[in-house]
Amino acid sequence: MNKLKTYNFPKIDSFIRHREGEIKLGEKVDYINDNETIESQLELSKAKFVVLGIPENFGIKAGLGVRNASYTWEASLKALLNVQNNKFNKGKKLLILGHLDFSEEEKKAVTIDTETDAGIKELKGIVDGIDKEVTFWIQKIVGYGKTPIIIGGGQNNAYGIIKGCALALNKPLNVINFDAHSDLLKMNGRHSGNAFSYTLKEGFLKKYYMFGLQENHIPKYVVNTIKNNKEYIKYTTFEELFIRREKGMEFELNRAYDFVKTAPFGVEVDCDAMTNFPADATSLNGFTPREIRRSVVQFSKSSNTTYLHISEATPDISDKYELQRVGTFISCLITDFIR
Repeated sequence: MNKLKTYNFPKIDSFIRHREGEIKLGEKVDYINDNETIESQLELSKAKFVVLGIPENFGIKAGLGVRNASYTWEASLKALLNVQNNKFNKGKKLLILGHLDFSEEEKKAVTIDTETDAGIKELKGIVDGIDKEVTFWIQKIVGYGKTPIIIGGGQNNAYGIIKGCALALNKPLNVINFDAHSDLLKMNGRHSGNAFSYTLKEGFLKKYYMFGLQENHIPKYVVNTIKNNKEYIKYTTFEELFIRREKGMEFELNRAYDFVKTAPFGVEVDCDAMTNFPADATSLNGFTPREIRRSVVQFSKSSNTTYLHISEATPDISDKYELQRVGTFISCLITDFIR
């Protein structure tokens, strides 16, 4: 078990657009030295935050999604490393660990017929393997007292992230999820829509708050699941906030924060929560990028904040502008989070 591809100085430097008189974030970040163990460097690094990429699309495919989230990592890393290092942004806060490489699985997936039940079952088997790898590395990162920032990939990776954190801390996690969907779908094999169903069932997730849930996307059985677990599962819908205006954004954010902040908690941002953002389930209804940024800032302030996971962004690899736009937004989320 080692799918991790670490990034040394030459790799990091290759992404930086050097300009006279400027210092980029990438020139100040910590990175992995090839001549030392990863464990010793995680332990000794003074950086508080560890950046990990999971460029994969298996969970989305297994959940019957159609767009590709595997290009987000590199676009986001390039944008992040080229942020200005200044009084607002300090590269020394970040250790760029690298990414989990599932290229071998991708070769295998090309031959899978995703139109058949057997093909979907095979994809779910691959997601099981990804879960184990994600759990392993997140447990290590958190075990060394670091805060992981994970760029996906599908939201299926929330399973391994939550499990890894819970194992490292020896206690279940709370989670705030900015998402149009509950991701509490049936436990019929692992995919992007049921990470929270599994972590709740297995005891790694204690309290779960869904922020911006869209009412047209909630199956009746999920409504019943929420109803039967009122103490541990809460939500605010997009329609309550912006269509019927029954609730205020700031009030509900504070309510969500109070719900999760009493124990270690993770911050999940599924990019389909935003209006017209390149995501697996792109929607004309959703939060603005500014609203998501402000929300992440609020949840980053607590000493119990344990991780940030950004998932389901699906930029078109043939559209350089879209890649840059997505990467720039995600780099803003990361710098907001570490400030």
